[in-house]
Amino acid sequence: MKPPSFIAMHMLFLFILAIFPAIIIADLKSDGQALLDFAAAVPHARKLNWNSSAPICSSWIGVTCNANGSRVIAIHIPAIGLYGSIPANSMGRLDALRILSLRSNYLSGNLPPDIPSIPSLQYLYLQHNNFSGLFPSSLSPKLSVLDISFNSFSGDMPLTIQNLTRLTVLNVEKNSISGAIPNLNLPNLKLLNLSYNNLNGSIPLSLQKFPSSSFVGNSLLCGPPLKHCSTNSSLLSPTPSPYPYYPSTSPTTQQNHNSISSKKLGVGSIIAVSIGASAMLSLLFLIIFMCCLKRKAGDIGDGNGVFKGNASHSGRNEKPMDFGSGVQEAEKNKLFFFEGCSYNFDLEDLLRASAEVLGKGSYGTAYKAVLDDGTTVVVKRLKEVIAGKREFEQQMEVLGRLGQHPNVVPLRAYYYSKDEKLLVSNYMPAGSLFTLLHGNRGEGRTPVNWDSRVKIFLGIARGIAHIHSESGGKCSHGNIKSCNVLLTRDLDGCVSDVGLTPLMNFPATMSRTTGYCAPEVVETRKFTQKADVYSFGVLLLEMLTGKVPFQYPGHHDVVVDLPRWVRSVVREEWTAEVFDVELLRHQHVEEQMVQMLQISLACVSKSPDTRPNMDDVARMIEEVQQSEVTNRPSTESESNLQTP
Repeated sequence: MKPPSFIAMHMLFLFILAIFPAIIIADLKSDGQALLDFAAAVPHARKLNWNSSAPICSSWIGVTCNANGSRVIAIHIPAIGLYGSIPANSMGRLDALRILSLRSNYLSGNLPPDIPSIPSLQYLYLQHNNFSGLFPSSLSPKLSVLDISFNSFSGDMPLTIQNLTRLTVLNVEKNSISGAIPNLNLPNLKLLNLSYNNLNGSIPLSLQKFPSSSFVGNSLLCGPPLKHCSTNSSLLSPTPSPYPYYPSTSPTTQQNHNSISSKKLGVGSIIAVSIGASAMLSLLFLIIFMCCLKRKAGDIGDGNGVFKGNASHSGRNEKPMDFGSGVQEAEKNKLFFFEGCSYNFDLEDLLRASAEVLGKGSYGTAYKAVLDDGTTVVVKRLKEVIAGKREFEQQMEVLGRLGQHPNVVPLRAYYYSKDEKLLVSNYMPAGSLFTLLHGNRGEGRTPVNWDSRVKIFLGIARGIAHIHSESGGKCSHGNIKSCNVLLTRDLDGCVSDVGLTPLMNFPATMSRTTGYCAPEVVETRKFTQKADVYSFGVLLLEMLTGKVPFQYPGHHDVVVDLPRWVRSVVREEWTAEVFDVELLRHQHVEEQMVQMLQISLACVSKSPDTRPNMDDVARMIEEVQQSEVTNRPSTESESNLQTP
């Protein structure tokens, strides 16, 4: 018989096993409730999808749980439009939290002390907000990164910072921190930025190893690496530093040395020093000037680059692009996200992304950017923008509405400054219609079958028809071409580069789109919906013929005026000569191909008034698609449908 003590221990073990899942659920529930309380108290422009009915760890935006899903350990919600103040006893209840990123929002007021003092907190990112109040004094001893830059914190730096022995990054740039700098002996500190505050006194010896950029913008601060403290610095400083700078030599020795040096410096020495300094300054300016010339010479035509990374475009190696001076420091948190966007990053994340050039088009250069968390987006760097900020933002509002259609590539965010305009959209790995139609025309190519082509063009027609219905029927695309049609994995056609023409300098938009432009556009320089219909007709002819309607490197079967060539062939009753040889391999689709050819010829009519509307074009393509299914013999197998 087992002793009673063993039985009691066994029962206790079973009891613990029984209640352990409940404990885990209770902990996760309490974390979820803390986040819901935070979301309810803090307004946000872009709605969070935090909902008590959805699983926290797998579906809540910006929330990361530990491996067993028992606790919330990280919150990343930068640039999500949060504004107002954070109430106490909300986010601070997440006692297992390790990472908190609220940067690049519009949060204001005092920071509740229960947030920076969460015992498990290791990384705290609050930069680019409007927080005020005193410098946080209650800080987690596990903090590795503390970034409160670009806020309005005030008061002295607390002595409790000295206890943060794990701290590697301390950034309080551009606040209103005053008083003296504590003698911070932090062995792991790698990055320090105290610039542009109201600090005074001398820089402690333990921090003199950091560069002058860590301390600039504090006019009452002195000591290496800044200028040496003068003997009357205490008269200039309203609050004398309790951590004065001690020179390596004694005061008496230093005074004697200064006296001897002042006697030795005669007029000749002063002149020699001045000439030497001038020569060094001239040499410095010359080096800077040569670097600028070299950078300009190495530019590929788009101004300064945007991203770091390997660049590739159409099989050619491009120069890696580094972000230039276009993004202004004061506006680094001004990446504007459209309503409904679920991306969870800010401009700072975007500028750190590795990127490659996808292509250079009429409106600028497109980059594939991969962020630190693996998110992949496309960033278009616009050139030749002539619209002012207000006009640009108004047009972005229109584009935000247009992107809600399944056949229009939606814009997710944009950035505007005087020198830089960026557009962010989804990355579509299936690529463009141009690549699908013309890429790898040699051996080993998988032809695009007729059903897939009809499906793609029906989607394009629906997307353009939706664009034409916007703003009371006054909106047009203005730059329809195969490079601006992107494909989903299911080969649905989606129109990109929508609505940018009104923002651009006209000659730039004409450089590589002449093959698609309606005759009246070349003459009047006015883009209309009927001109879009013409461009779509050329696009349809491109699909039917397999020919490129503009000069493109590496493609020799180019017809300068594709509509004219097709008309001439049809006029001679050699219609079969028009079609792409890849299409002629398919049986029982000849009639549908002729119907699509008739639609395209109607679209490229020389007279705008005789061209159909895009709604009618979409309806006619639907009829072709339906007749194709109806007329196809039942013996034909779907195995002929090949997907590239």
